[in-house]
Amino acid sequence: MSIYTIVLFVHIIGAIGYFLSIGSWLFILVGLRRAQRVEEVRALMYVNDLSVPFGDGSGLVLLIAGLYLALSVWSLLTSWILVALISLILILPTNAVLIGPRRRALIKQLEHSAPEGKISLALSQHIYNPILWTTSQTTAVLLLGIVFLMTTKPDLGGSLIVMAVALVFGLLSSLLISRRRHTSPQEAADQRVPNNVSAS
Repeated sequence: MSIYTIVLFVHIIGAIGYFLSIGSWLFILVGLRRAQRVEEVRALMYVNDLSVPFGDGSGLVLLIAGLYLALSVWSLLTSWILVALISLILILPTNAVLIGPRRRALIKQLEHSAPEGKISLALSQHIYNPILWTTSQTTAVLLLGIVFLMTTKPDLGGSLIVMAVALVFGLLSSLLISRRRHTSPQEAADQRVPNNVSAS
């Protein structure tokens, strides 16, 4: 057993952990959009509170181990490594900038909501923020693109094409899914009004 194999193992574990973090956040987003009551939102966001540090740590481990492997065994000038590392370096801060503040705003609004009951329009607006879903799903597809680069090791042109296709596919698929399942915050809030209200 060599240092290379150990670091490679750590690198793979970091990738799996980051995938799990993004996947769990997508699962939470789906649950939030189906939630009917504030209690359900609180439960889902509690799961989110547990997964965020795990995802941040996994992303950091993935990047550090990847840099070590690139510098010690390969070269940063290797086409697929260069494209993969640049993609990962862009993904991590982009997620922090686009997802982090909106997730914190949702949590803050949740803190100002009633302890229980129907979800308010203000909370629905945070839940249905399209950037949360688009960024998360696109990130998942981009990570698959990076795994493809690590597996097939294409040249520079092929690597750029792979990541460009992953970016376009991630954006288009997220937009299509959002449009298919689209419900405006006002409509979502209206649907959460008890049926007996209209009857009365």
